[in-house]
Amino acid sequence: MNDLALIFPGQGSQSLGMLAELSGHDTIVAETFEEAGEVLGTDLWTIATKGPADAINSTQVTQPLMLAGGVAVWRCWRRAGGRNPAAFAGHSLGEYTALVAADALDFRDAVRIVAERARLMQAAVPDGEGAMAAILGLADEVVEAICREVCEDQIVSPANYNSPGQLVGAGDSAAVERAMHACRAAGARKALNLPVSVPSHCALMGPAARQLALILEDVRINAPSIPVYHNVDAGCRFDAEGIRQALIEQLSAPVQWTATVEAMVESGIQTFAEAGPGRVLCGLGKRIQRGAEWVALEQPEMLMELAQRNDHEQKRS
Repeated sequence: MNDLALIFPGQGSQSLGMLAELSGHDTIVAETFEEAGEVLGTDLWTIATKGPADAINSTQVTQPLMLAGGVAVWRCWRRAGGRNPAAFAGHSLGEYTALVAADALDFRDAVRIVAERARLMQAAVPDGEGAMAAILGLADEVVEAICREVCEDQIVSPANYNSPGQLVGAGDSAAVERAMHACRAAGARKALNLPVSVPSHCALMGPAARQLALILEDVRINAPSIPVYHNVDAGCRFDAEGIRQALIEQLSAPVQWTATVEAMVESGIQTFAEAGPGRVLCGLGKRIQRGAEWVALEQPEMLMELAQRNDHEQKRS
């Protein structure tokens, strides 16, 4: 039985020198970054390995960097003998990586799309006018109610349902500040401003979503070879129009990550392999589904071990 899913991280998992150990193990890592860089006319591999850090954390660089990082790990997986998983999913930007791995999007097309997506997101809200905050230790419905109560004539709403007791809100800076204050008063363990310049996955991204729709009209999207669970509703789509619409809606709708993991477990997934820089999704996943196995593939030995085990198990079945 194939009970493995590969999951791809999004913005926030980038770091200077990311995937250094894996790149020393397989040249395809650098080659993948270089291919993405060719599309954009930017030396992404040098930025990933040498910085500067400000560039790595700039939305317009981070998004293609993270796409390349996830695809690089997927290619390493395949080269190590890892077979196709039963399912894919990606957190926010990582959904594009999942669609590339599932043969629904061409890698070079995806690089162009996420670069444009980043530009549109940055342009949608002037610097300083939008914010995101992580709220820890409150039930989702409590944070939802607080957002409704404090929004006044502005926007603040859930942006990422990351795990039970961890929700990220986004919106106008002043409204996010009010929500943080109210969450602390309601007993939140933490309410922290996130160091981002773009309030993702909220209604402020509406203009960007409309522009993204025009870009996606001209992009070829194929039926995925492996099911991809989408952020907007934790469901799978197998037609081009359905996938296109999910990507458009994703920009201004919250990421339903908790529901996505739960839906995958319900379908029979027992092992989740995080394919990309870092292990953020493994950390979240252990709080969502403690009974599942969580593995970060950024370490070569973990990638090789799981790939060989996966190959052996599928041959047996």
